[in-house]
Amino acid sequence: MSSRKANGSRSRGQKYQNTVAFKNDKYGASVQVKKAKSKIHDGLCQHCKNVLEWKVKYNKYKSLTQPRKCVKCSQKTVKDAYHVICKPCSLQLEICCKCGQKEEIVIPVNLKSDKTEENEDGEQKNLRRGRSKKQTGDLDTDDDYDDDDDDDDDAEIEDEDDEGSDSGPKKTQDNSDSLPDVCRVNLKD
Repeated sequence: MSSRKANGSRSRGQKYQNTVAFKNDKYGASVQVKKAKSKIHDGLCQHCKNVLEWKVKYNKYKSLTQPRKCVKCSQKTVKDAYHVICKPCSLQLEICCKCGQKEEIVIPVNLKSDKTEENEDGEQKNLRRGRSKKQTGDLDTDDDYDDDDDDDDDAEIEDEDDEGSDSGPKKTQDNSDSLPDVCRVNLKD
């Protein structure tokens, strides 16, 4: 066993030091890292804010997937990770959302901006979930093919302009316009 005390001060410096600081988006930022970086930590005391910023900086921040229960009102209204008190209770009692102590709040809670963020998140989820098979099937309708034909018409006009000028070799046009549209063919047994 060692005779050295565990909490005694060390006489030498750190043996191994990193030459490059850690980057949480070194190989391209994922969606979670981008959300964590853009998150505003409001309703927290200075110490709790520093803790959460450290978690974001070193890729330890994990966001909530479902709302948690508030320890003051017992409702599932806590939407932020590592928080134990919801923002309305924190605002009413003037306490930190994470530690629950009556400390000075660095960034005050803004309830109006939270409602707009929830609406935006809800709209994005609805857009992702809202596409049914019928809607995705509508993407391959005749309208899309007509749009493609319009683009080809523009190309034909440009080719006709090129024919008038003999400055360069003529481009051959694909015969894809003359091929029948397979999706419109009805097969009978």
